Amino acid sequence: MQTYLGIMGGSGLYDIPGLADAQWTHVDSPWGAPSDAILTGTLNGLPIAFLPRHGRGHVHSPTTVPYRANIDALKRLGVTDLISISACGSFHETLAPGDFVVIDQFIDRTFAREKSFFGTGCVAHVSVAHPTCPNLSAQCLAAGTTAGITMHDGGTYLAMEGPQFSSQAESHLYRSWGCDVIGMTNMPEAKLAREAELCYASIAMITDYDSWHPDHGAVDVSDVIKTLQGNGTKARDLVVALAKAMAQSRELCAAGCDTALTGAIMTAPDKHDPSLLSKLDAIAARVL
Repeated sequence: MQTYLGIMGGSGLYDIPGLADAQWTHVDSPWGAPSDAILTGTLNGLPIAFLPRHGRGHVHSPTTVPYRANIDALKRLGVTDLISISACGSFHETLAPGDFVVIDQFIDRTFAREKSFFGTGCVAHVSVAHPTCPNLSAQCLAAGTTAGITMHDGGTYLAMEGPQFSSQAESHLYRSWGCDVIGMTNMPEAKLAREAELCYASIAMITDYDSWHPDHGAVDVSDVIKTLQGNGTKARDLVVALAKAMAQSRELCAAGCDTALTGAIMTAPDKHDPSLLSKLDAIAARVL
């Protein structure tokens, strides 16, 4: 199988050094319009597809990002491995602004988003006990280290609805739960990537200390943007290092990401909704 690396991220990744044959590609999805066109090309011979999660110019709020359309569009392009790169707040002194965290767990506190491709007429249940791909995550950790970034291996991401930042009481609550970072966009993205049978890894770029830290006060957008600019350069370096290290062909994922839908569909074939099945032609073609 050809490795095809997908990247979901922000404006700092629009200009990837060394990306050959770069072009913005429009992909239609039955789940609506994706956030934007997808920047495609090759990097060190590896096919790359970059989708700006919020759209160029940051037009989508965390709630209105078309998560299903985004994942579906990347799957239609042939993406096999997807890395999510996003700005996050930190709940620990040791996770400082400018550091990157390779996420391995989530607590989903979002409530206003469609969280599944499946539903009435084709019900499916996939496991997200381990919501990220350990192999792809390890490759991201190694690439970041190679790029000279301060990397942290493992962390729990609290996904909040937003768009407002946390109250101080919420920030202390999430710290008491054992969360490591907080963000607004990795859910339902990670769940949908699992349903789409994609290997998914999440990289949290620390920009601030949320609102719990006694010496840093409330989150200030201007400070976040300043840190983001530096993090964008680091993220590009990580992507370049990752593309150099990834094999251009791949076997099935040993963690089972590629086969997550095996046995997951519960609805009897004679009860399937043809209109829903037609929308699942890319996501679930392997099992339907």
